[in-house]
Amino acid sequence: MGFNDFRFRVAFRVVLLGLVMALFVFMVSRPNMIFAAGLTSIIIIGQLVELYRFTSQTNRKLTRFLESVKYSDFLSGFANDNKLGRSFRELNTAFNEVLEAFRNTRTEKEEHWQYLNTIVQQVRTGIISFDPDGQVQLMNTNAKRFIGIASLKNVNELADTNPKLYQALMEVQSGKSTLYKSGNEYLLTLQATELRIRGNTVKLVTLQNIQNELQKQELDAWQNLTRVLRHEIMNSITPISSLTSTLREILDHDMTKVENHYELQSEGAEDLREGLTTIENRSKGLIKFIDAYREYTSLPQPKIKSIRVKDLLEKVAQFMKPELKKTPIQFGYHCESEYITIQGDEEMIEQVLINLIKNAMEALEQVENPRIELNGSFHDNAVSIEVIDNGSGIIPEAIERIFIPFFTTKKTGSGIGLALSRQIMQMHNGSLMVKSEPDVKTVFTLNF
Repeated sequence: MGFNDFRFRVAFRVVLLGLVMALFVFMVSRPNMIFAAGLTSIIIIGQLVELYRFTSQTNRKLTRFLESVKYSDFLSGFANDNKLGRSFRELNTAFNEVLEAFRNTRTEKEEHWQYLNTIVQQVRTGIISFDPDGQVQLMNTNAKRFIGIASLKNVNELADTNPKLYQALMEVQSGKSTLYKSGNEYLLTLQATELRIRGNTVKLVTLQNIQNELQKQELDAWQNLTRVLRHEIMNSITPISSLTSTLREILDHDMTKVENHYELQSEGAEDLREGLTTIENRSKGLIKFIDAYREYTSLPQPKIKSIRVKDLLEKVAQFMKPELKKTPIQFGYHCESEYITIQGDEEMIEQVLINLIKNAMEALEQVENPRIELNGSFHDNAVSIEVIDNGSGIIPEAIERIFIPFFTTKKTGSGIGLALSRQIMQMHNGSLMVKSEPDVKTVFTLNF
């Protein structure tokens, strides 16, 4: 029968309804059958209601299917009216397959959620996300440990228990980071990003403990600094100590007592004079070294303003022009656009560029066709200024140490210039990098 089964049932009901209506018309035309006509009309109404109910099964089935999807009720099935024909069986099969697909999708989604949640809970970085009302959407184990709380439903609860952390979470901007110190155990770096989920804004903040790494780097830095300080101080103290002993011996052997006074031989007096001069020079060198250390540790805070890179390069070139004229060095500068600007302290940045150019000039003393280039550019959403020379360069063994305070490869250098330059760039949230190929090219890059 197939599809005809349903149509046959509908046709049967329609024909039966037509016959009953014909009988009703016949009874109405007979005065003695008025009562029977009334009963027939009730039968007609019942047949119409039953026909409507029978033909609206598909609508009820579709409504039930949509409600199952709406309320995620994927356990329901459709098979009770398969006897009505192939079309109903096919429709029920399609509904059941769709519900099965939804069930599988929900199962996979829950499995993925459990998988990702397990990963999030295991990572060493603390993760917390919350909506504009402060309702916490996600918070992993390390975030709870860093914050020092076992359960948190709303970040506003921290306003009373931990106001500094609450302020840090609220103020950290998307794409930026800030530091927060939690006692003596944690030094956290907070980084934020914002997401749009189903029309709602969610703020995701990561908390990473950098205390151990920072302490290790700090220890390495102090060891390097102490090593250089020891070297410089010993270079001054050792000859002073040796000369002091020598001068005492001169006084013991070359000085004689004559009546009420002492006399010193001319040779001994000359040795004494030379020794005192050497002590004086080494003492001045040590004082100069201490002054350099003081300069390195007492930089003022930069006065930030907008600077046009092209104007900056022109100003530095004009300042260095008199010194460059005394040398055979070819000097050039270029800025790829006159609209490139940076935010910084103009005098400090000039100091960095002048120091790098002077270093390049010293590296070009014994070079044929010496050349220095000063270039400004913009790429990857960052501004870069390069100081390029074709001098002797920096050997690989020294390139990792040239930014250590007081380390120098020059006989007359203090070792403070590059360290000071990198410190200035760090104060501007930038960096100073170097690449060098000895006797070919050296490039110092200021990144803003």
